[in-house]
Amino acid sequence: MIPATYPDRATVARLTARMLLDIKAVHFNATEPFTFASGLKAPTYIDCRKLISFPRIRSSLMDFLTCRVFEDAGFEAFDNVAGGETAGIPFAALVAERMALPMSYVRKKPKGYGRNARIEGAMHEGQRVLLIEDLTTDGGSKLSFVDAIRETGADCAHTAVIFYYGIFPETEPRLAEHGVKLHYLCTWWDVLAEARRGADFDDATLDAVESFLRAPHDWAAKT
Repeated sequence: MIPATYPDRATVARLTARMLLDIKAVHFNATEPFTFASGLKAPTYIDCRKLISFPRIRSSLMDFLTCRVFEDAGFEAFDNVAGGETAGIPFAALVAERMALPMSYVRKKPKGYGRNARIEGAMHEGQRVLLIEDLTTDGGSKLSFVDAIRETGADCAHTAVIFYYGIFPETEPRLAEHGVKLHYLCTWWDVLAEARRGADFDDATLDAVESFLRAPHDWAAKT
């Protein structure tokens, strides 16, 4: 079924945040911070991969994401939906089904044998490809996937994620400089607001999280 309507953006952001909190995909810990791949310390961690185990929630979010892309990019803007290895693959399959489009996926690097391919599935020159992943922090991994797609002769000017950190101001300009527009459902600010409404964590923890979100690098330097 191709969804065509959905709630307003603020409601989508709140509902997405609530779903992530309900399935305990959100982790806050200011006393034992998490470490990003970049080495940055943070009191926040999100596990969007858990969504695949909750059918009602994943279905609602994929409807939301499909409609967000339709609204922002157009109903006939794409010919192929590609998932980024590995977390983006199931979500790309679900979105492709809703958009009635072919699905493919992009490896992080060539597999090292056989065709040594980075693109799996059928992707052709001239196709307009939507890249799907679960989340984005600073947008870095997206650029590698976009480049791999473009090497086939296809075009990739849009990427869609469920969750966008929304705390690193360079992210969207970085993607835009690469010719890519980002679409997303909610950010850490939406999750923080919903966590305060629902009292999902104690005030001290949420205050520490807010301090981090306002100045990530400063917070990490004091840890």
